Amino acid sequence: MAVWCAIGVHADAQGRRVFAGALAGVSALSADAQAVTTPPDADVSLYDPGNGPALNLFVGVHLSNYVSLQGTYVWNRNDLVLVSTSVTAGGGTGYEQRRESSQHAAVADVLVYFRGRDSLVRPYLGTGLATVHFSSRETARAAAGLAPPDPTIAATRLALRSHVGIDVAIVERLRVRYSFSETIGPNPIGPHLSPPGRRPLMNFQNLFGLVTEF
Repeated sequence: MAVWCAIGVHADAQGRRVFAGALAGVSALSADAQAVTTPPDADVSLYDPGNGPALNLFVGVHLSNYVSLQGTYVWNRNDLVLVSTSVTAGGGTGYEQRRESSQHAAVADVLVYFRGRDSLVRPYLGTGLATVHFSSRETARAAAGLAPPDPTIAATRLALRSHVGIDVAIVERLRVRYSFSETIGPNPIGPHLSPPGRRPLMNFQNLFGLVTEF
């Protein structure tokens, strides 16, 4: 409450104003790997994600000169390569599986700006809770004695989204926005590896777009 009061939650002279916008850019997923070695046996698994397109659509309301609430829809698509190898004294097995994946997320964000709404340049910090639906399907495989994951993987989970950005005014009520975001949550891919991965899934996005006020 002290922080809330310090940044001024009362509406400024301009009153509350609704804003909306769209951002597009590049999404990068975090990778994961696991190794279990008990000589003479060794098991290794990993997945390698590729960069892909990302889209954010959002609408929000300015509560004050420095605080805004924002609802965001996030979409991204990334290709994946899953690899597992098992080596024993009697020989080795393994697979390589290529997949395409996508994520759809609904996010409730709080944005804190460092300059007032009449400023030409407005840097901000944001954070929020996201509901993320992840889906992935197999596009190709090569296996030798070790079964790859199921052709379809899907999961819905909660995640934390944090982002930084800057709004730059170009004309009245229209701004250019740059945003870098990170969404982190449970990993729907790792449990399907052999041996299973342990790291959370992180989704990094570099985005550019426009914001307009009403």
